[in-house]
Amino acid sequence: MIGLPFVYAVAGVLFAIYAALGVLDRRWGNALLWGLVAISFLFGDRLGDLGNGVLVLGLVLIAGCGLIRRPQPRDDSETPRGNAIFLPVLIVPVVALAGTFAARWWPGWVDPKQATLVCLAIGVLIALAAALLWLRPRPATPFREGLRLMDSVGWAALLPQMLASLGAIFALSGVGTVVGGLIGGIIPNGSLIGATFAYGIGMALFTIVMGNAFAAFPVMMAAVGLPLLIHQHHGDPAIVCAIGMLSGFCGTLLTPMAANFNIVPAVLLELKDRNGVIRAQAPTALPLLLVNILLIWWLAFPR
Repeated sequence: MIGLPFVYAVAGVLFAIYAALGVLDRRWGNALLWGLVAISFLFGDRLGDLGNGVLVLGLVLIAGCGLIRRPQPRDDSETPRGNAIFLPVLIVPVVALAGTFAARWWPGWVDPKQATLVCLAIGVLIALAAALLWLRPRPATPFREGLRLMDSVGWAALLPQMLASLGAIFALSGVGTVVGGLIGGIIPNGSLIGATFAYGIGMALFTIVMGNAFAAFPVMMAAVGLPLLIHQHHGDPAIVCAIGMLSGFCGTLLTPMAANFNIVPAVLLELKDRNGVIRAQAPTALPLLLVNILLIWWLAFPR
């Protein structure tokens, strides 16, 4: 049965190739960064908590010391043009969707809990094979282009995983309970609309501080979502969780802590205002946050 280890193996091999290409290019910091990421994917379950902790500290040290070198600009003169170039990309969602349904119709070949993620990885491999057969580049070209993009983003590419882990640590350490006690003293007793606004705004604010809605989610669910919205007011867990994440994503649009979304694009586009992306997104993010909060209040609770 194909499961999550397959996805880890695919990602680990990819980052190992990036590390090898970094060595060939004599960009030692880049090679070391992607090599450690490859080790994490390939052997993380064997390293244990201490080993993975040391590995994370190594990643932070490499990024903090500025050892990542940006790639050289590429020559686009021979790059294929036209909208047809995006056809291989469409293979990925098609395979992911079809494979997810196939896992239900023909059980046993893939882990049903990880069917979508596994099929997404399979879709990427099929799309890569199709692009190679169609465009016939050098075998190393897709990996060099992937490495060029990853080196342009740099350490910020690892922020979502790091911040999601931070959110889990906060939840385990009882931060959600503390935040819940503070919010409980502000919300009027039994107020559904107050709890809903506290949950939605809290998701956005924690995301602004932590840079990732996945990091904010366990804290706000432990503080407000689970005890007040779901247990006390009998809200639909699926709606509370799903639209709550969307509220957090509104915070993602407003924070430089979400560097891979808001700072990296400004750098790649060479904008004079490093916060220009955030300024452009703010007029959309704030009304959307209000809409999400009202949707939770309207859809999640019995009338």
